[in-house]
Amino acid sequence: MQSLINIYRLGIKELWGLLRDPIMLLLIAYCFTLDIYTAATATSDSLHHASIAIVDEDDSPLSRQIIQAFYPPMFIKPVKLNSMDEMDRGMDTDKYTFALNIPPDFQRDVLNNQSPQIQLNVDATRMGQAFVGNGYISQIISGEITEFVNRYRETNNLPVNIEVHTAFNPNLTRSWFGSVMEIINIVTTLSIILTGAALMREREHGTIDHLLSMPVTPFEIMMSKIWSMGLVVLVSTWGALLAVVHGWLNVPIYGSVTLFLVGAALHLFVTTSLGIFMATVAKSTAQFAMLFILILLPLQMLSGGSTPRESMPEIVQNIMMIAPTTHFVELGQAILYRSAGIEVVWTSFVWLLGIGTVFFLFALMRFRKSIVNMGS
Repeated sequence: MQSLINIYRLGIKELWGLLRDPIMLLLIAYCFTLDIYTAATATSDSLHHASIAIVDEDDSPLSRQIIQAFYPPMFIKPVKLNSMDEMDRGMDTDKYTFALNIPPDFQRDVLNNQSPQIQLNVDATRMGQAFVGNGYISQIISGEITEFVNRYRETNNLPVNIEVHTAFNPNLTRSWFGSVMEIINIVTTLSIILTGAALMREREHGTIDHLLSMPVTPFEIMMSKIWSMGLVVLVSTWGALLAVVHGWLNVPIYGSVTLFLVGAALHLFVTTSLGIFMATVAKSTAQFAMLFILILLPLQMLSGGSTPRESMPEIVQNIMMIAPTTHFVELGQAILYRSAGIEVVWTSFVWLLGIGTVFFLFALMRFRKSIVNMGS
């Protein structure tokens, strides 16, 4: 009982220390509000007001139908040019992202079952729009040609039609994915920073010497930092999920928020232990920051939150099974997107509990060793 009281009181001390640190409070507030909003809305996988110029050398009903197919909000009104030289100057001066050239006799060749070519020039320096827009423009042109040809000759319909149903995100809205994945990244980032900074702050300010003179154990000191910093991140996650993701961004949450928070608590158990371990290894705040970057980037980039794990090399998939972010991303997507229950995500919970236990024991051994060195 005395040990629990010590852990509780030391944790309250950590919370008061955090309240007296305006920079950390500002960082937490920013990460769980504006950072989530920016990550969800700043990058888009769809076109929006892309500029396009068209040189129509055919001037036929089919070419005019193709031109009229480009309209807002994906494209601004197409600019009709008179020559290829004018199109090249526009591309060189960054006036157009896409430039389309419809050759002479295009409609006649299409109706005669020939294969005329339409030239599409793309400004690849605008990488996001160029990649997505190329596919959009090809689909638009193919659709307009098919519709035009069907008026003049009979087409053979395939005996099988593919009906695509997009599950969980019907309109492929980027913010639905980006906001939740950013919360998962923030939970990992802040939990490591807060626990590591708490220990580094005590070491640099000399307050660790006061703790060594008190009747408390390294286990109690470490547990107090884990529960206090983990609680701050967990409560902030709950508030951001409801207020920012669901309220501000209007992202539907299909699954149990409580079950997700339980998984987040297990993940915090791992990452806070990792933060303490890193703080015992680093000799200064600068070293901690460098070590933090070295560890955080692989955790986030290879966890499956940015790209599917199935597209990674098999050896990377196997290695990342011991990373907590892999299982947190898996359970987060399953619960919040697909309304999965404990019968689906229990394996991720077990993985996090096992990884957390190992990380905690390693961190505790390292912490005890570092305290002995400080005392001597």
